[in-house]
Amino acid sequence: MAIDLTNVLVIGVSSRALFDLEEENLIFEQKGIKEYRKHQLETEDIPLKPGSAFYLIKNILGLNQISKNKIFEVVIMSKNSPETGMRILNSLRNYKLDITRMAMTGGEPLNANLIDAFSIDLFLSKNEADVQMVIDKNLCAAATIFPNPLNYQNIDNRVKIAFDADAVLFSEESEFRYKTEGMESFHQFEREHENEPLREGPFASLIKKLSKIQSELPTSIELSQLRIAIVTARNAPSHLRVIKTLRKWGVYVDEVYFLGGLSKHKVLQSFGAQIFFDDQVTHLNDTCRWIPSGQVPYSSSSPLRKIV
Repeated sequence: MAIDLTNVLVIGVSSRALFDLEEENLIFEQKGIKEYRKHQLETEDIPLKPGSAFYLIKNILGLNQISKNKIFEVVIMSKNSPETGMRILNSLRNYKLDITRMAMTGGEPLNANLIDAFSIDLFLSKNEADVQMVIDKNLCAAATIFPNPLNYQNIDNRVKIAFDADAVLFSEESEFRYKTEGMESFHQFEREHENEPLREGPFASLIKKLSKIQSELPTSIELSQLRIAIVTARNAPSHLRVIKTLRKWGVYVDEVYFLGGLSKHKVLQSFGAQIFFDDQVTHLNDTCRWIPSGQVPYSSSSPLRKIV
């Protein structure tokens, strides 16, 4: 009998995003598969350290404990073989992460059929090519996870997810106008189209599903264990179109910050984000030192690639 995941948000996370496997990856790149396999077998009983996506996943799984029905599913998507992946499985048990579904492909690349087979809504990986494939084929929301923040501490058992606006939640249309026509033209267009909803971006479906889940948790939406924030370089007067678009979508956002070009990392620290999604590397190179961060790439055909 087919399992209905319509009301479940499914996250596919690579083993390198979930756990710190950078030393092991270096062994693989410098010494080859045989040395990597040997290392993994010798250390398979030593738990891996948390990776950039660890606390997001840990807290998300915790929400299943307070919900009447299962609302999140996490799938490990790894290029390890079942043998070299034993250390990953042992680490899941060590941290008591309730993850039962996984794909271990033994070196084979990720493909669209695998994303579809597991009904993935959000894919997190350190492999840029895999993330780009998912974005280009418009399979689901996807982001390349940046390295672990050096001194990050997860001090909240709630889930806190922060998004940039343009080219993440919304289409890249407004960002392209700003970069090609300048700030004045951008603000004028946004004023004139204030009541016209922004087009959906690669993470629009994800925030809609998160908002739906948020509304169905036992506590009132204002006191939810799942909190959503938007942290964007937009400022007045372009902020009104964002708020009105979210209202049209029926999406409740707990916090929104219109920074007008100010640095984002202090706001994200104040919010306590376990992950921040942005499209621009210049922002992420700053935020990733403090907050787990993921880059949402432009599609390969995007005109923004030519002017970034």
